This record gives sequence, structure tokens and C-alpha cells, in this order.
Amino acid sequence: MPVITELSCSTQPLDDPSQDDLFPIREVSRLTGINPVTLRAWERRYGLIQPTRTESGHRLYSMLDVETVREILGWIDRGVAVSKVGKIIAKTRAAREAPPLTIGASEPGDYRQWQGQLKRAIGEFDEPHLERLYGQIFSSYPLAVVFQDILMPFWKQLAQQQESYGHASEWLFFDHFLRVRILQRLLLQRGAGQARPVLLAALAGQGRELELLVAALMLGSAEVEVRVLAPGQPFDELTLVCEKIKPQALVLFSNHAPATELPRRLNRLAMTLDCPLLLAGDVAELAQDSLNASPVGCLGNDGRLMMQRLRQFLSGTLDT
Repeated sequence: MPVITELSCSTQPLDDPSQDDLFPIREVSRLTGINPVTLRAWERRYGLIQPTRTESGHRLYSMLDVETVREILGWIDRGVAVSKVGKIIAKTRAAREAPPLTIGASEPGDYRQWQGQLKRAIGEFDEPHLERLYGQIFSSYPLAVVFQDILMPFWKQLAQQQESYGHASEWLFFDHFLRVRILQRLLLQRGAGQARPVLLAALAGQGRELELLVAALMLGSAEVEVRVLAPGQPFDELTLVCEKIKPQALVLFSNHAPATELPRRLNRLAMTLDCPLLLAGDVAELAQDSLNASPVGCLGNDGRLMMQRLRQFLSGTLDT
């Protein structure tokens, strides 16, 4: 397995160059924390990156290549074998590049400009400024774009760069800020609909609380109340909880690669429930093939589609 190092050598690791620039391999290594040997291996063995070449044969990388490297690292950190990452990234990008559900699509460069402003506010621990930016972003984009394309990618980037002095405090500041505001939104949704709630729980030890809360926000609506179970909810007691609450469905969430025994455990759990058992997050994409013949439904990891699929499962119009 290639050696992967943390990004800590740059004094300003979040300051990316212009999108139109091309960078030598040493600069990509500085920006991402991945050594050149690993970058070349990802290109030669798996075709994960396709840099351009100068006449003399030197590799040059675009900002899209840099973002791809960071995306690859994110999947590896979640337990996915590097040999499987290419297929996952292609599928995820195809979903994100589908025609938008609302008018007024924006370019990724716009998202990076917002992230640059977020970086400055977080670096100053300026909560009023961060609050204003948060409101402006929400007024400019649909909810799925706000979290999936702007806020959460930046949150993940901060999470990967906590080795340098001050970055852990910045990440904690931003993480707390988002958790508080998402909880407020979820409370406003509670009781809005007359139907029974949908329960959402994280697979034990897989995923941070903020990721779970964002998933709840993506799945919920005025008609569907999503109730989040506390992190650390015992898997073996989910049947008991569902017997008491009687939800419309139980959704399990994880952004990690599925363990070998997960399909078997999910099948056993589904047989004890009086409601549908669904899977959401990256694990739903990774385990989908192994669950095709099971009673467990997969909602995927794309916020633009998760709510739609949940409604279809609840109405019985989408087969598991």
C-alpha cells in the first residue's frame, strides 16, 4: 500500500491556486499531502488521475486533478481499497452532474469562492461573519448544493488538516457552528407532518455526528419527519427502539466501507422489524450490489436523490 502522509508542511494549506493553472507533481504533493510516488502509482496502476504532459514528458496537474486526489484520499480514509475508488468516484460524479432540480446552476468555481470566504471567517473565529455567510449561501442555492458542494467538502478538508497549529480549533469551531444550526432546522421540521417519523441512526463508530445530522436534513421535509437517534445507538437494540416508536422506516447511515459481515447483520435486523430497513451514505453505494437480493433498500449518498428515493420506498413505488 502506498504511503500516505498528512498535509502539514504548508503554512496556508487551504489556499488553492487558480483553477486555470497547471501544477508540477511536487506542488500537487504539497497541496494534498500525497507523495509523488503514490500519485504516479494511482495514475499507472488504476488510472485515477490523468495529468497532461509537457513535450519533455513532465506531468502537469489541473485543479480538478488536485480535487480528485483529495477525493481519493477521503475514500481510502473511509476504508475503501484504492483499486475500487475509480468506479465509486465516476458513479458519484455522474449523479452530481445530473441536470439540476432547480433553475440556476452554478460552477464549482463559485463554490470555491464561498469556501474562501468561509476560510477567512473561520480563521478569525468570527461567528457573526460566519453567520452572515451561512445565510447568504442558503439564499443562493438549494439545500443539497449548500451542504454537498460547499459546506461539507470544506468541513472535510478542515478535518484532514488538523495537524498544523490552530487548525483543530478552526475545525471544532466550524463543526459546532454547523451542528447547532442543523439541529435548529431539524427541530422546526419535527411535528410538521402528521405521519410517524423516519428513524435515522449511525452504524456504530462510523461517521461523525455532523454527517448524520446533514443526512437527516437531506432526507426530511414538511411531509417526512426524520428523528435522529443518538450517536452510539447499539445496533442490537434497534428492534426494541422501533417497537416503541413505530417509525415509517429505519435508515442506517455510514460513510465508511461496509464490513464483510454487514449484509448478514442487516438481513437479520430487517427480519425483526415491522418497517422498511434502508441504508444511506457512502456505505449504501458500496454495499448495494451485495444487498440486491435482500429486503434492505439503498438510498445512496447523493442528497439530491436521497429524499426522492425515501419517498418512493415509503409509498411502495421503489423495490428494494
